[in-house]
Amino acid sequence: MTDEDDVIPEAPEGFVRSNGRGAFSTRNGPYFHRLGEGRSVEQAFFALPRHTNGIGIVHGGMLSAFADGLLAGAVGRGSGKIAVTIHLSLDYLHMARKGDWVIGEAAMSRATRDVAFADGRLHVRGVDIVRCSGVFKLMDRSI
Repeated sequence: MTDEDDVIPEAPEGFVRSNGRGAFSTRNGPYFHRLGEGRSVEQAFFALPRHTNGIGIVHGGMLSAFADGLLAGAVGRGSGKIAVTIHLSLDYLHMARKGDWVIGEAAMSRATRDVAFADGRLHVRGVDIVRCSGVFKLMDRSI
């Protein structure tokens, strides 16, 4: 891989680069975000060669990690607390390839005092590629 392989074009309209996401996400990104309506969140990443598997499509593990962070972000926005994954469910519907902008949208659907639920989707050029949902333990930000 050369530096040319990591060239990222201008982000989709309204998206800005995300910072302060932790070592795992920083290494696997960069990620971008745009605040959605109400409690929804939108995040995106540009599929680089390092995000693909041996047959040239974006690796399911990359999509899973991205969806997990997306859903946790929606719960964090909706609850004001840190969201730690208890359960993550994904349905892979289609594929993404190197050079695609993968865009995720998610919202918290409900929350109790200790647990929250979120649903989302990942899409490329308007085609859904992943449907996802998760259950999250809510933690105080002081932890």
